[in-house]
Amino acid sequence: MRLTLRQWQVFLSVADAGSTAAAGAQLQLSQSATSAALNELEGQLPAPLFDRIGRRLVLNATGRALLDPARALLVAAGELEQQAGAGQSHAAGTLALQLRIGASTTIGNYLLPTRVASLLAANPQAQVDLRIGNSADVVAAVQRLEVDLGLIEGPCHESGLEVLPWQRDALVIVAAAASPLPDAVDVASLAAARWLLREPGSGTREAVEQALLPYLHHFGRAMQLGSTEAIKQAAAAGLGLACLSRHAVADLVALGSLRVLQTPLPPLSRQLWVVRHPGKRVPAELAALLGLPASAFASG
Repeated sequence: MRLTLRQWQVFLSVADAGSTAAAGAQLQLSQSATSAALNELEGQLPAPLFDRIGRRLVLNATGRALLDPARALLVAAGELEQQAGAGQSHAAGTLALQLRIGASTTIGNYLLPTRVASLLAANPQAQVDLRIGNSADVVAAVQRLEVDLGLIEGPCHESGLEVLPWQRDALVIVAAAASPLPDAVDVASLAAARWLLREPGSGTREAVEQALLPYLHHFGRAMQLGSTEAIKQAAAAGLGLACLSRHAVADLVALGSLRVLQTPLPPLSRQLWVVRHPGKRVPAELAALLGLPASAFASG
């Protein structure tokens, strides 16, 4: 084999960092060693992988075509090392299960912890890396093969990924307990209210827009906040109305800080999704943790 895993690792680091100096810092290599590895790789290929623009290296069409296969190659090599127990002593026994999950905020904060706790109770040696971000961040992590799969709260708009329905999530409209609004409100009152919304790219923001805008047509007044927790606290402080997962607001509703409003709108809910890279193997234990049959990922 003429091409080495190290050369592909340098290629990916340069693609992510934009220069051999920054890539070398990530890989703990000198800039000259990084440049040499990249030159050796490109020298064995029919065309360069980058366009040289000043001091920056920008992926060209050839490099972009090889980016995902190179990521899949390195992930597969890492998984093979893990399964083979490379670096572990012979006395270590059975290899510990390692799961990497990307989850958007509501799912990661409110829906997964009890599932992960059950897994760890049954398998104390398991290791779970739960990375939480907005839906766009999770999809990007799936594309980069940084997680085994992702769980998001809105549709996935990126091509090349496998998207499966997971479960439905009920949405409720909440106001501060001390809000002057009655428990039952009409559409005109909803349209006139200030709404507390997540940032663009959030699955919650997209789900709220899809659920409410057909009836309200627009949000006359809105305040944007960067997390579900911030929205909950702002709503409890009387800054406006929020439309959030029933799971997310259950604690403040139970404490009496928030009220669930009754509206003439139909029951609101959203579909939660599983996003997977076709080149990523999904452990059977992860499928079981999500309540999905192992056959759902048979191609992995």
